[in-house]
Amino acid sequence: MKLAVVAAFAAALPAFAQIKINDSLSVTGWTVGSYQYTSTKGVGATATTPATLNTSSDSFNVDAGLLGATITPTKEVTGTVSFYYKPTSEGGINGGSQEVTLLDAYVAYDCGNGLVVTAGKFLSYLGYESYYAISDNMITLANQQFLAPIPGYHEGVKADYTVDKTLLVGGALVDSEYSNNFAATEGDGHLEHNFGAELYGQYTGVENLTLWLGFGYDSKGGPVNPFGLPATTTHSVYVIDFWATYQINKQLSVAAEEIYKDGGKAPAAPAFGGLPTDKGSNWLAYVNYSFTDKLSAWACFSGEDVSSATFGAGKAAVSISGPKYWKASFSPAYALTPNLTVKAQVSYTKYSSFTTKSAVFTGVQVGFKF
Repeated sequence: MKLAVVAAFAAALPAFAQIKINDSLSVTGWTVGSYQYTSTKGVGATATTPATLNTSSDSFNVDAGLLGATITPTKEVTGTVSFYYKPTSEGGINGGSQEVTLLDAYVAYDCGNGLVVTAGKFLSYLGYESYYAISDNMITLANQQFLAPIPGYHEGVKADYTVDKTLLVGGALVDSEYSNNFAATEGDGHLEHNFGAELYGQYTGVENLTLWLGFGYDSKGGPVNPFGLPATTTHSVYVIDFWATYQINKQLSVAAEEIYKDGGKAPAAPAFGGLPTDKGSNWLAYVNYSFTDKLSAWACFSGEDVSSATFGAGKAAVSISGPKYWKASFSPAYALTPNLTVKAQVSYTKYSSFTTKSAVFTGVQVGFKF
């Protein structure tokens, strides 16, 4: 199914927005399709790596889709189930061997007095940017290229407690902090040899300001990373995530995030395109301006810095710099209806200590939700 089909199908269905089957059952869903074009500039040869050529590539696909249901048999109990679609042309699920998976599968119980306990398969607390393509500020994420510090889905138990009108806290015990597949749709299914945990707090006591701080822990191992290399796990994985948003006025808002991750892997001399370490940080700063109720635009400046590593000792020691980049993006969006949006993006990324010198991305996306 191509972008034109997505647009035609979405335009025909706006009347089905916010489908409520009855008082106990509601259905929601979304799909996005896009045309994306990326061009890169290579780098010259070094003493340890060959030269890389300029490249270009494009895609014209349905990027992802979700269909979910929420069931509320009683006032205290809520069950959520969803199915997620990601085509093989976009990487698929489990290395491309699957295109559809069960994504959400959890039950939440409202204990009263502000406490809600949830068990099942659910999304990580961490990350300012959304896991769901329909909810992202832009077509592409601002970060996640090398360290991939933001987890996806995992299985376990979590509890959220509303302290008062301005403070929300929570924590989770899960099978793993990071997923065992590229699409981040599930954990590893074990607690005995590996488990994950998260804690967070959100404060909204200052008008129009939201402050969020979260911590993630994985008892060993780390996320599958397409740029990484096998390495010895020396200790557990730690990640710290802080983000804030501020609504300046009705039209203008800003957001910023800083993430630090120590992936717990011993330095490994990188082959072509590899990472010397699994440690570093990334950051982003967003500005959003709403020109009208339908037309808005995001501007973003972001970057990532992978730590360097030293191999050997004394005069034989060799230091290898971790890859770094900064990325400047602009993404306008127009809401044709409350359920149908067209979004565009142009980004320039400048790399250092990497096999690519720079990259330019352009794209147009159609998103439909109900």
